[in-house]
Amino acid sequence: MEEKRREIEKLVEELNTYAREYYTYDNPSISDKEYDALYDRLVALEKETGYVLSYSPTQRVGDIALASFVKHRHKARLWSLDKAQDLTELSAWHKRNLEFVEKYNSEHPEKLPDLKYIVTRKFDGLTVNATYDENGILVTAATRGNGTVGEEVSSQVKTIGSVPLRIDSEDVLEIHGEAMMTKEAFRKYNEKADTPLKNTRNGAAGALRNLNLAETRRRNLTVFFYDIGYKEGQPFQTYREMIAFIKEKGFLTDGYFKEADDFTTLEKLIKEIQEEREGLDFDIDGVVIAIDDMRTRELLGYTIKFPRWAIAYKFEAEEAVTKLLDVEWNVGRTGRVNPTAILEPVELSGVTVKRATLNNMDDIHRKGVSIGSMVLIRRSNDVIPEIMGVVDEELEEQVTKILPPVHCPSCGTELIVDGAHLICENTLSCKPQLIKSIVHFSGRDAMNIEGLSEKTVEQLFEKLDIREVSSLYTLTKEDLLTLDKVKDKKAENLLAAIEKSRERELHAFLYALGIPNVGISTARDLEATFQTLEKVMKATKEELVAVNDVGEIVADSILTFFSSEEIREEIEKLLQHVTLIHEEAEIIESPFTGKTVVLTGSLEKFTRKDAEEKLLSLGAKVTSSVSKKTDYVVYGKEAGSKLAKAQTLGVKTLTEEEFLDMTGEKNE
Repeated sequence: MEEKRREIEKLVEELNTYAREYYTYDNPSISDKEYDALYDRLVALEKETGYVLSYSPTQRVGDIALASFVKHRHKARLWSLDKAQDLTELSAWHKRNLEFVEKYNSEHPEKLPDLKYIVTRKFDGLTVNATYDENGILVTAATRGNGTVGEEVSSQVKTIGSVPLRIDSEDVLEIHGEAMMTKEAFRKYNEKADTPLKNTRNGAAGALRNLNLAETRRRNLTVFFYDIGYKEGQPFQTYREMIAFIKEKGFLTDGYFKEADDFTTLEKLIKEIQEEREGLDFDIDGVVIAIDDMRTRELLGYTIKFPRWAIAYKFEAEEAVTKLLDVEWNVGRTGRVNPTAILEPVELSGVTVKRATLNNMDDIHRKGVSIGSMVLIRRSNDVIPEIMGVVDEELEEQVTKILPPVHCPSCGTELIVDGAHLICENTLSCKPQLIKSIVHFSGRDAMNIEGLSEKTVEQLFEKLDIREVSSLYTLTKEDLLTLDKVKDKKAENLLAAIEKSRERELHAFLYALGIPNVGISTARDLEATFQTLEKVMKATKEELVAVNDVGEIVADSILTFFSSEEIREEIEKLLQHVTLIHEEAEIIESPFTGKTVVLTGSLEKFTRKDAEEKLLSLGAKVTSSVSKKTDYVVYGKEAGSKLAKAQTLGVKTLTEEEFLDMTGEKNE
């Protein structure tokens, strides 16, 4: 037994080291397969002996639901930061610091060093305060709360791979980090989520405050560490020394800690961070500037709310307060009836905002909003405004409760409740559903019927009583000429596009059907695996899950879709007009064979579609997002965040010329 206990201790140390190599240094020394074998051995030994160390990597796996949150009192206060909204305010803060140091040095023989600042990115996430004991073991993790008392989220934080469960330190300490969903984690989660998240910050907040640890783990959070608020033993002399300690102990940082000795350098670094903001894989909303010397910090002290020795320079405001005037209910392609908030117009990031996102009734209840509420709205990933919550609940007197509709706002069908969602099951004659389904069916990657805009499809519904996708193939020129703004040429072009779509690849047809959670890449994988529509429709869950990138959620979506009698009947009608083709792609051996490639920017010698087809013929897998698993990023003009992310991750990038050179077509 003693020998097995020693083996457990050795495995725990090894696996924690390998995890640190993977998450913190992005430089794994063993393969996933080798790691899994060691992990499985540890699980077996722990089960056999009952000996489980608190910092064992097996304790990261959250598969239980907690009963509630408990309060946690921090050893040292977590301070908020004062904010500078512009360079004038920042300059005034800098001048006050200069004057303080000059005055102090003129009055005291023991001089303070010249002012030096450390500049870091200001993360847009949630603060986590992690406590490690004298053995270096993570004992608690808590939210910031009011700065003195937060909520314990130890179990949630232990699901995060980048948080060390044990460090090499004999001093009790509290370390501050920012918990976030990276943009990559956000994208992957939403690809499979029944209810997609609207922004990374809410995704992280929902994960940390979720009592279901399996859901926390699914969101794949990251924590970047940047400050130690409490530490026993030898104190730090400078912030640079603290940062070195944080890195040395294996805590993950974003790597950006730059020095500034004067205001000109501060301006330069702020501009640098603003320019790279969109290319980062995580959200930031400003810059943090802190004095490096700890003794200077101590002498400057604190106001009631903020430390005087640090400040946040906020980027352009992406939040505003306005009144919620009404809620409008809209029907999506899948039949979900979703609420949209109608707002009193307000300026936000240079745009007048009149509408904002509300996800569903659960979201409305959670945020406590009503018609008449004063609400905080925020730009969601710099695009869609979203209501974050009520500004002041004490003002919630003259408001009207938001009630869900009983009937579909479009067709009048009685809605059904599916979890948090309201569903209109009238897929055949509910106008918004059918219009959006036909537009999707006609899309470029689907049946490629050029000319079927949403306005044209709306007329097909209203004037020609088109109620099924298959009815597109029975349209005549005379039918089309009855539509507004459709003359001979447009009618002929549309009929020609419909005719051309009568022979189509299987993957395009599968994508055109609009199967939930099945994108074009998954449709290609389904075709490559099953080769015929009949085999796809008859596939079992086990067979579907065996397909590349098809998990249980996607498999269930496919099974549910094809189990519908109405859908099967519509497919039968479509197959009377459409011939599906499957051609075994001839893979040409090349440097791209077996590689994962991302295309970005505007290409000159290829359309994006042609470039993708070329890569597929060369045996490559083409994806839409950049990750550590990406082999190449091919970029053209005006390449943006994907190129920046590739450079950050060290992914090989290729210009269009270099791409052509590698394919052997440069001189053709």
